[in-house]
Amino acid sequence: MITHRRRGQRRLSWPIRRWTALITALATAVVAAVPGASTPAAAAVAYVPIAGVGSTWSATAIDAWRANVAQYGMTVNYQALGSTTGRNQFANDSTDWAASDIPYGVKDGTNNDSPPARPFAYMPDTAGGTTFMYNLHIGHVKITNLRLSGATIAAIFTGQIKNWNDSRIQNDNPGLTMPATKVVPVVRSDGSGATAQFTQWMVATQPGLWNAYCAAVGRTPCTQTSAYPVLPGSSMVAQAGDLGVSGYVGQQQNDGTIGYVEYSYALLTGFPVAKVLNAAGYYTEPTAGHVAVSLLKAQINMDQADPTKYLTQDLSQVYTNPDPRTYPLSSYSYMILPTAVDARVDTKKGFSLAAFGQYLLCQGQSGVDALGYSALPINLVQAGFDQLKKIPGAGLGTLNIQSCNNPTFSTDGTNTLAKNDPQPQSCDHIGTTQCTTGTGGSANQSTPGKPGTSGTGAGGNGTAGAGGAGTNGAGGAGAAGGASATGTADANGQAVVCDPDTNSCTTAGGGLTGANANSALAIPVSTAATLSNGLQITLMVLAAVLLLGIGLAPPLISQVLARRRDRRAATQ
Repeated sequence: MITHRRRGQRRLSWPIRRWTALITALATAVVAAVPGASTPAAAAVAYVPIAGVGSTWSATAIDAWRANVAQYGMTVNYQALGSTTGRNQFANDSTDWAASDIPYGVKDGTNNDSPPARPFAYMPDTAGGTTFMYNLHIGHVKITNLRLSGATIAAIFTGQIKNWNDSRIQNDNPGLTMPATKVVPVVRSDGSGATAQFTQWMVATQPGLWNAYCAAVGRTPCTQTSAYPVLPGSSMVAQAGDLGVSGYVGQQQNDGTIGYVEYSYALLTGFPVAKVLNAAGYYTEPTAGHVAVSLLKAQINMDQADPTKYLTQDLSQVYTNPDPRTYPLSSYSYMILPTAVDARVDTKKGFSLAAFGQYLLCQGQSGVDALGYSALPINLVQAGFDQLKKIPGAGLGTLNIQSCNNPTFSTDGTNTLAKNDPQPQSCDHIGTTQCTTGTGGSANQSTPGKPGTSGTGAGGNGTAGAGGAGTNGAGGAGAAGGASATGTADANGQAVVCDPDTNSCTTAGGGLTGANANSALAIPVSTAATLSNGLQITLMVLAAVLLLGIGLAPPLISQVLARRRDRRAATQ
């Protein structure tokens, strides 16, 4: 009898092992089929820390990406010290990679900023707009709907306009009675790509004002510059970094200030940005869609024979883009990547850097609109893949748009952000009316119009605006001019549009709503993009069921077979 039981036990061990092995194999195969399902331990072994320095303009996005990839075991360090510092440190082998809003070789006065001897490549990382964040009140009422033409902006930042009730500002803002408050322009004190982009725009569109300013500050030749020249004795204030500029403008006591920053800083601080007059006669702000439309006119150098110029941008046609949705000061920034093993980067660092670059080009772009940027167009993402492959030790295998987990463009080459971007409201057109809805970080704060004027917040293309103050009190909310993505409006009468891919919602002015209203960093992380694929969800559920089976199946099988064994023993 004992021998029989032992023989039976030997028979039982094989079915149990067979079922357990089969379930384990199936579960492992399914888990492997789920993208991003590698274990943290394996990821920790694969990646080594990498460090970058540079642009404050891109810093908000880079910091979000760094936080997101930590879940994969990546350690990405970054110091936002300005584009010029980033380029210099990369050239001196003092950093693994850099971020800059302008490339090497741009003439800055008498300085040519020559490319370094260290082999490198540019890869686009963020697209957005240089915006004009301001702090201004009429009495105790915060102005949130300021409009400025290009000539007016240049006059402010060259000392030609000294008070906010200047006739040029008043002409831009027919719905407001501008105060006599002193204008305090806030510029960058450090070497800045934002300064270079801003001054290049003035060189191209307002040469008379910029040349006169160069003469006043003794700057020759009068080119674009990364270091803004401050006119002695003026009201101009200089601060380091976008954070320094936005922090200064955002102080309650600094009424009358205006500074140029990346859009995300206005969102983070809860302050408005000026709508800028474009070539079509509309005042627009740098929403993700408006920037995408603008950059359709960017001339991008696609000659790979010269790596010092490949993927660099010429924005001259962006400044004059006739599309009504254009934001004139739109541009994109670069990562500067090593393309050879050197004193700073070996193949292990190269592998980690390439993996980080792949993340930001694909999955990372899905959340940038909520941060105040615009997702990169498909052509720049494709070109970015080519740049990543040049990094030593990249090991990325096949990269293609079809496998790029980025919901902001279509794999057929369509830029969906630009295609779906709504037209501006009629009250944003140059003329005697003015929209009262807020902008930037103050999108939910409307500014009343002049007493006695009719409502100027009439909606168009799915947006709704608040009416101006009438003779008998505040005007009513303007009617929505068309169907929006959600068909809803917030408490202030502004249309709310929700992106079905990112689940982020914006008002007509581009501000965050709902759960994102008080936190511009509330962006989706990797699971949001991964779970959007129905097949992946099915695989993950199946994996969970199979893994559960590993624990439950062996004892259940054992019980069934034990009963059979006992019945056989009882009959013998």
